[in-house]
Amino acid sequence: MSRLRTLLTSIVAAALAGCALESPPRPDEIRAQSLPNVAIPPAYTAMGGAPGAVNDGWLARFADPRLDALVREALAYNVDLAVAAARVEQAAAYAKLSGSMIYPAVNLLAHGGGKSGGDGSGLTGVWLMASWELDLWGRVRSEREAGKTQYESVVADTEYARQSIAALVAKSWMLAIEARLQRAIAADVVRASEQTVGLGRDRLRVGSGDEYDVALAQTNLETARDAERQIALAYEQALRALETLVGRYPAAAVEVAAALPRMPGPVPVGLPSELLERRPDVVAAERRVASAFNRVAEAKAARLPKIALTANASSVSSDLFVLQNHSNPVWSLGGNLVAPIFNGYALQAQVEIRTAEQKLAVAEYGRIGARVFGEVEAALSAQFAADEREAILARSVASNARALELAQVRYKVGSGDLRAVLQQNVALYGARVALVRVQSERRVQRVNLYLALGGGFEVLPPAPEAGPVGAARPEVAVAGSMPRQ
Repeated sequence: MSRLRTLLTSIVAAALAGCALESPPRPDEIRAQSLPNVAIPPAYTAMGGAPGAVNDGWLARFADPRLDALVREALAYNVDLAVAAARVEQAAAYAKLSGSMIYPAVNLLAHGGGKSGGDGSGLTGVWLMASWELDLWGRVRSEREAGKTQYESVVADTEYARQSIAALVAKSWMLAIEARLQRAIAADVVRASEQTVGLGRDRLRVGSGDEYDVALAQTNLETARDAERQIALAYEQALRALETLVGRYPAAAVEVAAALPRMPGPVPVGLPSELLERRPDVVAAERRVASAFNRVAEAKAARLPKIALTANASSVSSDLFVLQNHSNPVWSLGGNLVAPIFNGYALQAQVEIRTAEQKLAVAEYGRIGARVFGEVEAALSAQFAADEREAILARSVASNARALELAQVRYKVGSGDLRAVLQQNVALYGARVALVRVQSERRVQRVNLYLALGGGFEVLPPAPEAGPVGAARPEVAVAGSMPRQ
């Protein structure tokens, strides 16, 4: 008996110690493997960024309360985010399930059978059964770590989805305002065209004009009216897209601002080497690599024997026959071993499948990593170009307005024809539309830059001050946090 106790004690000690799990590859190791040809520069090559660490709270920098309210509404009611939140709950449940095997399993069985009831056996009893797999090779712990890291990847993906929705709402807001401004410009063109038609008729009435000028002016007016109607439709579609994002019925009833929000100041862009550690989608890809790594370890350990401790307690009685052993309850303690001998190479195939999945996860990390650098550089370039274009187009609008004024004066005094007025009116309209478009583009590209840098749109609360050494730290409830095992 003492030998058995010693053996069991040794087995339990070995199970508690277990073989140490191998750590998944570090982010820098994954980077070197997945992006071998990418040399990260010390700073971004495109112009337009400011030095300094990337900050959170970019949404507040537009200083637009209505935009803030729409983003909050989208976070609460957007259907894509509802799907993402459900996936987080699902991943949390799977993570909890994957860690359940680390604990003993205890089951209770009760049976009753009288002379005229039950199964007729007359047996009545209660059985309490417990079993615990000794995780000597780390299979169960690898499964638990795989579930945990998979959950962490889903949480990071959901955070990136939240940031993407906030950015999409902000960009849709800018585009809706742009459409409203363009509709106003188109209405100005219609009014100017109507005035030109009236001027042509006045000149025809006093004998200094002809019907050709009137017909030409009328044709230009109808063209302007058609353009106004097209822009009005684009404005309605922009409103519907915005309402769909925030979870409303797309009735084109949302009220947008009459002017674009102010342009925030320069953006601190941080260092390219920090980007992969900050972007939630890259973090999610890195966690998927860790999960795949643990799945490989789990598959390899599944080829080794499984050892489990078992314990049973029972109390049985019978009304129909006399039991051989009258002592109740009965206790038993033992163990079992299951070793795979031959299974058609299924376990080896499982290892190969998990290994291929790990390679796929590493390649996916490289694909995402290469994309994020391009997104930052593209946003910086587009932002810088839009800044310069706005100044150019502002001067173009002023020049075209002056040229139109002079063309109208020349036509009124008879030293110029109507075609010059109409052509200059079209040129001014095109310059005004281009200016509004580039002003909106500056803000859209600023949102793209914020999203590409991985900075959060919410203002994070300040970190709590450190208490005295050894002081208890309050627990903070975090939505979607990992459930305790």
